[in-house]
Formats: sequence, structure tokens, C-alpha cells
Amino acid sequence: MFLSILDQIPIPQHTSATEALHNSLKLAQLGDELGYRRFWLAEHHNTTSLASSAPEISIATIAAKTERIRVGSGGIMSMHYSALKIAEVFNTLSAYNTDRIDLGIGRAPGGDHPSIAALAQGRRVYMDDQYDKIQAILDLMIGEPSKLPEYRPVRVTPANVPLVQPWLLGSTGNSALRAGQLGLGYSFAQFFNGQGSRAIFDHYRNNFVPNAFMETPQISVTYAATVAPTQDEAEFRALPIDLYRLYLMTGKTPVYFSPEEAVDIQLTEMEKMMLAENRKLHLVGTPKTVAAQLVQDSETFGFEEAMINANQADFAHRVETYTLLAKALL
Repeated sequence: MFLSILDQIPIPQHTSATEALHNSLKLAQLGDELGYRRFWLAEHHNTTSLASSAPEISIATIAAKTERIRVGSGGIMSMHYSALKIAEVFNTLSAYNTDRIDLGIGRAPGGDHPSIAALAQGRRVYMDDQYDKIQAILDLMIGEPSKLPEYRPVRVTPANVPLVQPWLLGSTGNSALRAGQLGLGYSFAQFFNGQGSRAIFDHYRNNFVPNAFMETPQISVTYAATVAPTQDEAEFRALPIDLYRLYLMTGKTPVYFSPEEAVDIQLTEMEKMMLAENRKLHLVGTPKTVAAQLVQDSETFGFEEAMINANQADFAHRVETYTLLAKALL
């Protein structure tokens, strides 16, 4: 099995965004040393708890300071940007870093209504043409005329550069067909709602159309994970992540507490039930138990790459999650 990393660049309590960004670079360098396949940066806006608002900038920095690991977006939120700009940015990145850049594309906003409006500079937001825009990005990067009229008169600069590896992000299976038809890799966010299935991935594979970017279908499945030497320690380290999700669900401002702070948080009975229900979206345990679950899922669903999102409050705990998993699976 291949292992990869999805970094949302969390900002725990009592740390700064600057520290979080530098920790992201350290994490990418660790993944490079351990043999992880790729390192992706998410895109989130209007939040004080995540520092990954400009993945293209982090990609450039991290790719320049790593050697083998693929670096990419998980994802660039296409609704906010011109297809021309996305194509130009990623052609530039790929020219500097041959065969190491991934363009993961998301169709969600990556933020709330105020951030959507601000990114659109107050103009109308178009959310219903994302697949046409994705095709335009691919056409522009490869130097083909776009079918969208606004892009027909233009060509991407730089041109004739090594191609990125493009991926489509999804979390429900609704995008599996289009990912296949567009000839994209399919990155499934199992940690969003746990709806991954062999039927979804077979649907993608059966409808895959090869192109200049990707000759065969590729699937990665993303999990939230906390790994520690013992189950009890893993549970202790995992609680801040579970609380963060709970706060998002209940409309509270999400915060990455330390484990020591998290155990003192008072919850209602309903919140305790929600916390327990959400645990199915978070792999928590020893290297042996978490690795076994990943292998079982890969055999059940039919995929070869697991992407791990480890947002523990203590950076040392994040490092240990990725290190222990690498020792167990790579």
C-alpha cells in the first residue's frame, strides 16, 4: 500500500500561524524521508484554526525543499479562480518540479459565505459549471483550445512544460463518474462522512478515459488518523480532533485544544453521543490496529493508496502518527 499525507496546517491553541506553516514544511520533509508518496495542502478560508489558505504557495516552498515526494493541492477550490490562472500556476510549478506536482481540484468553497463573497469580490458566484471549468483547465495546460468562449483567445504561459498529475476530490461518490470521464485521479475523503465503497470506486474505474495526463485510473482514500504506542495514549491524543469536528457540527468556533485541555471540556449528553458517532470517521489506535484497518479497507474497497490527515494538537504527536504508520506499512 502507498501512504500519503493531507495537511490542513492546523494551528493549535498557544501556537502561531507562522509556526504551523513551518511545521508543515517539517512534516513534508519527514514524509519524504519515510517514503510517503505525496504531500497535499488543503485550501481553507476565514478561519483562525487552519493556516492553509494558499496551497499553491506552500506547494512551491515545500517542493523546493524536498527531493522525492510528490507535492500538490488537496485541493485548489476551482469555483474561486479563473481556469487560466490555475493552469498558469500549475504549469509553472510543474516546470520547476518535473513529475512531482499534483493538481487536486475541489468543487466546494473551502470557506463560509463571507469568504465566498470576498473571494468573488462581491460579484455573482458561479457554482454550477465546475466540470466545464475543470476541462478548461486541462485543455489550457496542454495547449488545446478551450470550449469555453472566455478562454478561446488565450494560451497558457509557460507552455510545453511537464504535465501535472490532475485529481478530482470527492466525498459522496457523486463525482466518481465525472472523475473517470475526465481522466482524473479520484481522491475520496473518507474522513468527511465515511461513505466510501467498492461500488463508487468501480464506477470510477469503469468509466475512466485515459488522456495525456493520466493513462490508468488512480484512487486515493483520505482518513483522519491518530496513532500511538498504546490504545489509551491514542485515545488521549485523538480527543482534540474529535472535539474540533464536534464544534464545527454544533456551530461553535472550532479550536484545537491540547489533550490536557480537551479532557476537561464539559459536554452535554447529546454532544457525547455525537462525539461517539463521529469516531467512525477517525482511525484511532496502535500502529498494528490502524494499519490493519487500512489494509482491510483497501482490500474491501479496491484502492492502493491511503492519504492520512493527522491533526493532533502536539506536533510531536503528528510526527509519531506518520512515523509509526510508515514503519507498519511501508
